[in-house]
Amino acid sequence: MTDIAQMQEQRLNALRQTASGAPKLPSNPFFGVGPITDATTDEVDSRLRRIAFDAWIEKTYRKFDDRGNDIGGFTTAEISRSMHRGYPADKILTDMMRAIHRYFGFPKENRMAVGLGGGHSGFTVCIQHLMNANDAGQRVYVDTPRPESDPSKAAGFFRQSWATQLIEMQRFAEKGCESRIHFAASEGVIPTAAELSDLGVSIFVGVGHETTGANAYTSAEIRELLSWLDGDPANRHAVFDATSMLGAMPWEPELVSAVMAKCCLFMPFQKAIGGISGYFVASFTPHALALIEKNQQDPAWAIPRQLKIAPPIDPRQPFSAKRSVDAGPFYDPAEDRMLGGVINTYSALAFAETTFGLLQSEARVGTIVELNRRSAANRAVIDEWVKSHPLLSLTVTDAERRGAAVTLLKVEDDITDAGIHARIIARSKQLLGYEGITHPNGEYEPGLDAARYVNAFPGTPGDYRAWVGGIREPDDVVALLENLQYAYLRAKIVVLEEELAKHGVTFEAPAKADGAVRKDDPNRAYTVLIADLVGLRFGAGGEPDYSEVKAYIEEKGGSFHLGPLGDRSALEKGRIHFFYQPNLSTEAEILPQTDKGQYDALIAAATFIPKSSVFPLGGVRIGAGTGNMGSASWGGGNGEGGEAALMNTPGINSRATAQMAVKAILKVMPDLPVDRLHRMVAGGDFDTGRQLKDFPTAKLEGRKLAVLGYGNIGREVAKLAKAFGMTVSIYAREHHKRWIEAEGFDYAASPVEAASGADVLSVHIGLGRLDAATGIYSNAGTVNAKVLGAMKDGAVLVNYDRGEVVDAGALDAALASGKIAHAAIDADLFSDAATGTLSGPMLPYLPLEECHKGKLELLPHAAADTDHPSRVTGAKQAVDQIFDVIRFKSVVNLKGDLPEGHVSGGSRTPAGIGKVTKQVVAEAGGKAALLEELRQASEKIAAITGALSAVSDRGHQQRIVERYTGLLVENADRQRALLDQLGLYGPAEG
Repeated sequence: MTDIAQMQEQRLNALRQTASGAPKLPSNPFFGVGPITDATTDEVDSRLRRIAFDAWIEKTYRKFDDRGNDIGGFTTAEISRSMHRGYPADKILTDMMRAIHRYFGFPKENRMAVGLGGGHSGFTVCIQHLMNANDAGQRVYVDTPRPESDPSKAAGFFRQSWATQLIEMQRFAEKGCESRIHFAASEGVIPTAAELSDLGVSIFVGVGHETTGANAYTSAEIRELLSWLDGDPANRHAVFDATSMLGAMPWEPELVSAVMAKCCLFMPFQKAIGGISGYFVASFTPHALALIEKNQQDPAWAIPRQLKIAPPIDPRQPFSAKRSVDAGPFYDPAEDRMLGGVINTYSALAFAETTFGLLQSEARVGTIVELNRRSAANRAVIDEWVKSHPLLSLTVTDAERRGAAVTLLKVEDDITDAGIHARIIARSKQLLGYEGITHPNGEYEPGLDAARYVNAFPGTPGDYRAWVGGIREPDDVVALLENLQYAYLRAKIVVLEEELAKHGVTFEAPAKADGAVRKDDPNRAYTVLIADLVGLRFGAGGEPDYSEVKAYIEEKGGSFHLGPLGDRSALEKGRIHFFYQPNLSTEAEILPQTDKGQYDALIAAATFIPKSSVFPLGGVRIGAGTGNMGSASWGGGNGEGGEAALMNTPGINSRATAQMAVKAILKVMPDLPVDRLHRMVAGGDFDTGRQLKDFPTAKLEGRKLAVLGYGNIGREVAKLAKAFGMTVSIYAREHHKRWIEAEGFDYAASPVEAASGADVLSVHIGLGRLDAATGIYSNAGTVNAKVLGAMKDGAVLVNYDRGEVVDAGALDAALASGKIAHAAIDADLFSDAATGTLSGPMLPYLPLEECHKGKLELLPHAAADTDHPSRVTGAKQAVDQIFDVIRFKSVVNLKGDLPEGHVSGGSRTPAGIGKVTKQVVAEAGGKAALLEELRQASEKIAAITGALSAVSDRGHQQRIVERYTGLLVENADRQRALLDQLGLYGPAEG
């Protein structure tokens, strides 16, 4: 191939076709395994399946003492170390044979053998027992061309090898005659009943059915074969290699049932057992079993002892005794028992895995009828896809003859050089797997890990072969085809570049993108209003210190300005300028600076932002609730319907708020009069032995705390209360239930249920959505008379959330009746500087303080907003979010709608606060040392707790306790610490 222009054009065309990137991956890349697979999607799924298998073993295979009492289950470790004889090995074998027989629908009159050997040796064993060179009248028909003939060259090595073994059996037998074997003119074709009868055939051997994935039999052929069998059922037999037939028979259900009943079917299971490559099972009709018995009386060849399915009746005479299938490794479904044992060593665990796999497949896919249907449906999916994608074609053009378990595809390309084509196919398989491909310029494309082992057998026409039976979902099949096409085109680009390089044509490596692509305008100065304090600790000048945030902004390349925006044209272009005005409070102060979009964006904390304020690029609220962010630019506090992004910084002040809430509880519970005792002790007016009994109290441990809300603050309060030994009941939306219970808290479906019998109620639900029509928030008045009435008499209420969420009138009545002994309220209170007029959600509580002196503690929403580290951390995160939204149009911690042209940057909270996000888990994956330590700790915990769970014998269990208690506790403690350190403890996002 030397046409440089043609190669360059083909390369460009392949680049255009793959410009959109790699397609969606299949759920499981292993397309080289058979239809009976565990179908796990990844390493996690596989490990979970192994754990489920261990549990199933322990539940299914039990130990019994000599009185028949159940004394616990066998473990996989015990079975793997035990012998392949006796109990439970015998039961495991019988269970597997029963499961295979039942699931695939074999009739009860057909017995099933189990033996050692993989596909080739096992199938040969079946034929050896049926075929007899001493019977000169026996004729065999094989549905593949004679090996080494011209028609067989397209069959590939494996089909020929099956047929070759049959020839050699006849060729080297004393009375053998290979002319008794009739071969097909073409692959996988069944002659008519009349033709088989005319040939005098007594054994039909189906070795071609989907062995390479090339073909299936048609319904008409199956009907002819069954008609031929019915003509003389006692003397005519059909035996198939059913490697891919089972679960992928695309014929009418009645034909499938007839094949299962009237034909002998061989099935290899590729498991390494006893040093042999695998094991097989094979079902035999009663007539076939009679033929085997007959052949044993006049054997034509010596079958190796470990492969015999008709062993000696008298085991003391293994050479000369009469042989019978009744003594062989046969499962008799009529009696539901094994007639004999397996001839040689086998792995009981391998057999158990087969049973478990079938049960899993049945639970996931359904009956064998459904598996057959799904296989045929997947075949149709492939047919439709190929029609609209001319690059790939099916090697079998007859749709009815195409296999329903395996597909064989070839590339229809303009590459005519066979060597170059072979290189492209080989490179494409590197990309489909994990190796990846490297361009001549050094550019590396990592492996897709989309499809492993999609290799056509040697000599088989076509380029890709894959198992696509009913165990696969249709989406997976489409994903496979898309990836095959993509990988071929990408590999073609590499190989063409290699060819062009031979002619001096080279390509520069593309410049690597250095981070995300900037979307801001370098010729514009951006402005941001900071409308609240970003430091709460007093500095040298006696004012709240903003220096940490100022330095942070400047480190990021921004500019920090004290006071309002002046001449915008004087600002340095290409920078983000932050204007710090923490004393803005009223609408009259804010609107003149913000009504015309003077600032592009906003950072605020407690200040209420009017609806008419304009911030075209977005706003961030330091904290979680956004009810004060009223600007129409982002659609008000709900963040819906606007053109800009509304964001928050959830979790920043969660711990500060939670700790203040617990401080409010501890001031009155336990109700020890600390101040009075201090005065008495300081004055020398106390005798511990005589007077201490006069001051009884009760600890927090055992008391019930009701928490309304499972947000960041509510969860932190619950964790602190749990540390005190309190029982915690949490009300939240139902989708939080699994996480609430996973953390050891009680879930309540309603506020009343949570408050029922509670000693303390702590509220953390937020204002909720604002009803634009009524101006009322959805959570206003949630804590009403019913909720308060459900609590214990003399209970404590803590509302460090929003003032509106408690019905002040109901609280007044509860305080008056003694239902509530103490209430702590933290809510906003504003004062107009000119008139002194008070406003804010604290107002309804002020009269209660007059009526219930000493029973209320009122704070001006100070629980979180007076914590300097939290405010600084929140302000820094808000600065990050402003940079992201202006420079990259990436919105972090979105509240409400995502504006057009923006992308979600996910959520961000401090480690250990709030939900565990995918980003947090991804970051944990990059901390190799910590992750390895967590894995080791977790595996030790799983090993010890798994053993304790599995072992029922008290003495054995006690030995485990003695040996491993220290190791268990040490690793449990370390696991929890590592989970916290990695931010993996808590509810998951989504």
